[in-house]
Amino acid sequence: MPSEAAGPVAGIVLAAGVSQRLGQNKLFLELEGETLLRRVVGRAIAAGLAPVLVVVGHEAERALREIASMSCEPVMNPDYALGVNVSLRAGVRALPAGVAAGVVLLGDMPFVTTEMIATVVERFRQGDAALVVSDYEGVQAPPTLFDRSLLDEFLGMGADACSRHLVKRHRSEAAEVRWPATALADIDVPDDYERAKATVADRSPMDAR
Repeated sequence: MPSEAAGPVAGIVLAAGVSQRLGQNKLFLELEGETLLRRVVGRAIAAGLAPVLVVVGHEAERALREIASMSCEPVMNPDYALGVNVSLRAGVRALPAGVAAGVVLLGDMPFVTTEMIATVVERFRQGDAALVVSDYEGVQAPPTLFDRSLLDEFLGMGADACSRHLVKRHRSEAAEVRWPATALADIDVPDDYERAKATVADRSPMDAR
């Protein structure tokens, strides 16, 4: 059963990676006049997540400058080279007492909107699910909401465990929200970025919120 569903829901933005396949730090690429990092952090804040924890590692000083004016809290992950799950653990450990749940977000999914994040939280507020997953026409990806009890469970799992293991363990108990496959786009290689720019250019401003 979930914790107190009326309590604060935090955001955990994973923004520590090396972007090895892209050849440059993807979080500082721009769409619609803002970097991907500011884009995801801004949407997490606008959706009402509090606190918004931003886990940084690679080019941490640059990332900190980028988000310095935003209402978020940086979390340093010196072991960022060990992978995204180490970053998630750093974010979970930084959660303050009293937080009911955390929404995990990735910095390289530019089409996750404020409304999508808010919908995930709203589903949790209904009080009957400790896990809320996003389904993109058969593919599960963030935003994913974990009740605090599940995040504590994640910390107690082995060092090789990842968030997908936690989702799999509790999938039968999860609530699900569904999104179009087009919202799943992430940026791993240069062609992904070109497609994202083309998508932004082709749609109306109302679609981008």
